Amino acid sequence: MFELYKLQYICFYMKVVLKIIAVAFLLGFVCMGKKVEVVTFGQLQEQAALKNNDTLYVVNFWATWCGPCVKEMPFFEESSKIFANEKVKIIYVCLNSFKELDGVERFVKAKKIQNEVFLLNESNPNSWIDKVDGGWSGAIPATVMYKGGESIFFKEGDFTQVQLDEAITNMNKTIITNIDQK
Repeated sequence: MFELYKLQYICFYMKVVLKIIAVAFLLGFVCMGKKVEVVTFGQLQEQAALKNNDTLYVVNFWATWCGPCVKEMPFFEESSKIFANEKVKIIYVCLNSFKELDGVERFVKAKKIQNEVFLLNESNPNSWIDKVDGGWSGAIPATVMYKGGESIFFKEGDFTQVQLDEAITNMNKTIITNIDQK
């Protein structure tokens, strides 16, 4: 009888330990899901626009409340897989309010976004929109591509998967051609 009691005691505590491990494991994933970094426009420029290298930086401006933005996000995720073996980096810049950071992080986690996500913390869009592209009205979605520290492509509006992949392919070809001529 004593042995049975001992066995029940051990089983009870093993269940408790396993539950603690499971909770710790899940909390680790929740923390890992927080991939949204709050940045100023200057910090954002350091991430892509000011890098003078041969990587193509595809920077997509979006918001969680923008239907066309949300619709095209899977295309950017797919393009990052398609161009995984090339020097292409896709960056999302969220234009939601800084106060909505928790909601943006939940959105990123729910949509399983794999690319880098920044939340732009700037109170006056008119102070930085022209620095992205002089022709940008401020409407989103909007995408700019940088290579060698220069803006080489801008589009205001959404992409299809084919359009996005063609734009990335064409920008890579153009840059490779220009590099070869130097």
